[in-house]
Amino acid sequence: MSKTLEIKNLKKYYGTKNNITKAVNDLSLEVEEGEFVAIMGASGSGKTTLLNCISTIDEVTSGHIFIDRKDITELKEKELASFRRENLGFIFQDFNLLDTLTISENISLALIINKEDVNKVDKKVSDIAEKLGIEEILNKYPYEVSGGQKQRCACARALINKPKLILADEPTGALDSKSSRMLLETMDEMNEKLNATILMVTHDSFSASFCKRVLFLKDGKIFNEIRRGEKPRKEFFNEILDVLTLLGGDVASVK
Repeated sequence: MSKTLEIKNLKKYYGTKNNITKAVNDLSLEVEEGEFVAIMGASGSGKTTLLNCISTIDEVTSGHIFIDRKDITELKEKELASFRRENLGFIFQDFNLLDTLTISENISLALIINKEDVNKVDKKVSDIAEKLGIEEILNKYPYEVSGGQKQRCACARALINKPKLILADEPTGALDSKSSRMLLETMDEMNEKLNATILMVTHDSFSASFCKRVLFLKDGKIFNEIRRGEKPRKEFFNEILDVLTLLGGDVASVK
């Protein structure tokens, strides 16, 4: 299976020569096509900085990040903007839907910004909406639909350009337990049925238990890694709790 993401000896340091914070410290990892991977760790472990480097928000201090075999650390600013639009999808904590646009328009915005052929936009929106079960609400506005439908709209928007990699930063952080489960089940569906490659940063063990693999960060490095394999989700959840206990990180009760 091909590697969607490959990180080699990544370093991201902040501060001055006399006061350096090593947010990401010589970290290497790989994510294969079709994987659903969680990154966990206590506050200050480097997980959000790592995601910011992958998403091209932050410049790396040294090292290399390859997405679909392209070294994004070598790209210039204009090239980065284009690469981000064409290859990355994002699921935000608050979904960032525009209330003045319909669900269909929110989903199609990424295509329009990417200068997609206007004759193909409606078909692409219709196809992804059908796959995520929201075709009946395409002409409604975000304030007219349920929280779960908004979540599916946000997922459709992340998928619409068929990105190489979807990045999610604490996507359930502002949700209640029911909405969290619905979003995670949608992301699981995206991964299983649409072969979406997803990298999710989370502090929540329940969220991480939906993934196929969990990487634990400590002091900017990978502390441990576990794979779900054929285990039931609850058993995998308990394994995550065990590692978090070793890390001294936050743990959440199973829902």
